[in-house]
Amino acid sequence: MSNGHTLSTGLPGGAAPGIWSERWRLAAIPREEMLRLLFVSVMVGLLYVMFHFLGNTVENVQSRSAFQWMFARWRDKISFGADYSHGYLIPFVSLGVLWYKRRELFAATRRINYLGLGVVVMALAMHWLGAKMQQTRISLMSLILLLWGIPFYLLGWQTAKLLIFPCAYLIFCIPLNFLDTLAFPLRMFASTTSAQFLNSIGIAAVQRGSAIFSGASGFEFDVADPCSGLRSLLAMTALTAVYAYFTQKTLLKKWLLFLCSIPLAVFGNVARITTIAMMAEAFGQQVALGIYHDYSGYILFAAAIALMVALGSLFNMNYREQFEKWKSSLFART
Repeated sequence: MSNGHTLSTGLPGGAAPGIWSERWRLAAIPREEMLRLLFVSVMVGLLYVMFHFLGNTVENVQSRSAFQWMFARWRDKISFGADYSHGYLIPFVSLGVLWYKRRELFAATRRINYLGLGVVVMALAMHWLGAKMQQTRISLMSLILLLWGIPFYLLGWQTAKLLIFPCAYLIFCIPLNFLDTLAFPLRMFASTTSAQFLNSIGIAAVQRGSAIFSGASGFEFDVADPCSGLRSLLAMTALTAVYAYFTQKTLLKKWLLFLCSIPLAVFGNVARITTIAMMAEAFGQQVALGIYHDYSGYILFAAAIALMVALGSLFNMNYREQFEKWKSSLFART
């Protein structure tokens, strides 16, 4: 070219999609791809408008934005029994899964699937219903369904199948109100189990409600909402979900490991409360409810993660192969 500012496309037949600028190193984008990018941008903009401006006004938020309501719940660590601060990390995990699956996504066969259109219509109806009922959670669930249903409709089932987990994982972003009601039962379970264990090892402990005290050594503390174990339960299930997705070989094993995260988190919290009482018995209540109380959660959460990894390894173990190795080794010795 005479002006030296255009690049050869190398396309057959001399086809030459527009080159924006050699100076800024922008690649040639075919017209079809440009239209797709424009369509995706319009869809993202419409979703933002729909869920930011066309939601329902909620008390203490004073906004129709479903996003602002969700962010307010993520920041609030006082009004509710659960802690949803991990919600900030969830979208990045989903994006990481998409990046990890990018080759499969690009290689998937693309075709219109009208079942996806049905999913989109259902999701839009959910958002309308959520706004009318003043239930922002329903609106946010419909957003997740739209994020899955739109690619399902436009790109087909092969793409939608790859998007099931990264889209479903976004559910951990949504503050689910029924989980707040679990705080009190978890408090009672933790205090009852801890008191029984302390008595079984010779430390006199009496439970009254969610409080545990000992007349002999004088320690007394209450298992409050922040110590119910709900925070660790939410964090542990979110962590185990992505770990199981990447490490387990079958869908059954993925679900088994995910469900194991619930008892791991609950009994990890029981172990924390029990060890706080043991520290109070040995070194006094001030030490137990001071430094140890503040940092013991990290130690036991790390132990729960180690158990999660161990269970994952056990689920993936080929027991028939291990048995054959053990049998061969046994006969070789004899």
